[in-house]
Amino acid sequence: MAKSSSALHPAITRTLDIVQRRNHSEPVFLQAVKEVLETLGPVIEEHPDIDELNLLERLCEPERQIMFRVAWKDDAGRVNVNRGFRTQFNSVLGPYKGGLRFHPTVNMGVIKFLGFEQIFKNSLTGLNIGGAKGGADFDPAGKSDDEVMRFCQAFMNELFRYIGSRRDVPAGDMGVGPREIGYLFGQYKKLTNQFEMGVLTGKQVGWGGSLARKEATGFGVVYFAENLLQARGEGLKGKRCIVSGAGNVALYTMRKLQQLGAEVVACSDITGTVLQQGGINWELLRMCSEDERRNVDYFAQAAKGAEFRPGAKVWEVPCDYAFPCATQNELDADDARKLVENGCKMVCEGANMPCTAEAIAVLKKAGLLIGPAKAANAGGVAVSALEMQQNAGLERWTFEQVDTQLKQIMQNIFQTCTHCANKYSTKEDYIAGANVGGFLRVAQAMISHGLI
Repeated sequence: MAKSSSALHPAITRTLDIVQRRNHSEPVFLQAVKEVLETLGPVIEEHPDIDELNLLERLCEPERQIMFRVAWKDDAGRVNVNRGFRTQFNSVLGPYKGGLRFHPTVNMGVIKFLGFEQIFKNSLTGLNIGGAKGGADFDPAGKSDDEVMRFCQAFMNELFRYIGSRRDVPAGDMGVGPREIGYLFGQYKKLTNQFEMGVLTGKQVGWGGSLARKEATGFGVVYFAENLLQARGEGLKGKRCIVSGAGNVALYTMRKLQQLGAEVVACSDITGTVLQQGGINWELLRMCSEDERRNVDYFAQAAKGAEFRPGAKVWEVPCDYAFPCATQNELDADDARKLVENGCKMVCEGANMPCTAEAIAVLKKAGLLIGPAKAANAGGVAVSALEMQQNAGLERWTFEQVDTQLKQIMQNIFQTCTHCANKYSTKEDYIAGANVGGFLRVAQAMISHGLI
């Protein structure tokens, strides 16, 4: 049985050096590449053609990177300028697929990191979708609906040239929900003079969106966590859980945890952490977050028995299981040590790369179960692909149909991670299992397609 070794394969060392020199100003992208490549040594030893065909360097270089100016007017009549991005990373398994993120922290390095992760995440689903990501350094928070609409229209004025239902299918991500997808789609329809339903996913249900899409990422995180725990003969019922974030992924992670009998004792956002006796009042939190677009400090004022800790991290709250669902690198080594000290037994990643490399090292050393984002976070894109399938067939599936398929996809992903961890690394090293499982399918397709 092939196992990982401490020394890196020369192909990995060489590729990391090249990627570092080419992308030295993009730390999160470099972090993502390093995290994946360092687990692939046993695979390269087993398949030397990976090195011979230089697949690693080819995989780390996007097929296409697009950056464009977005000029738009706010309600006061001032002209604002933002940057828009789309990185079409790898289309070997199908049309590019990946969300659009609207947030002030967005830059090319962030989009490349997200697009790189998307390659493996999409591969793990077993569906025919390639990896991409996009977005803009625009912040929809505090903007009027008219301002968001004008920005989305200006953004699509450039993006429409590069997307299509068989070419590149964007979806929502942080800062981009059904409202933004609607404005983007409307402008795409105007520019192209066609109702190409499958060009964007995350649409409202009434005009082509899929039931269970809103819930998919959060539900998928919990389904993956269930599989992790069941493999150890454990479960979620009666367990104390903490969740970072209060956006879409965090909300529906909490919802499914509560449905399966877990107690969500705390959640957080940029304002701080809220705890509530008897568990978070999910419906009230959903109303504050989704309907009123408010932070958890506002929720804490309205929730009976809630305690708000301004500026505090949720990782300080004792728990059995932790679910980081906010953003990249939100959980560092000190946070990981606090979780270990407080008796946490599992960290399941709902956000993209939410744990720093140092945090992962702490968690691994302590023997915690780790559900890696590439696997646990894949439910959203999986249901996005199911939305594409419904659009192509002019069909509309029930919530139960979609949810059943989501459960099966998450179980299949877990089985792939388990198989690859056992074969190429160590038992329960699901990080290596996810990396290898996602990589192998992409590598095989790249070899089949030749040098392109």
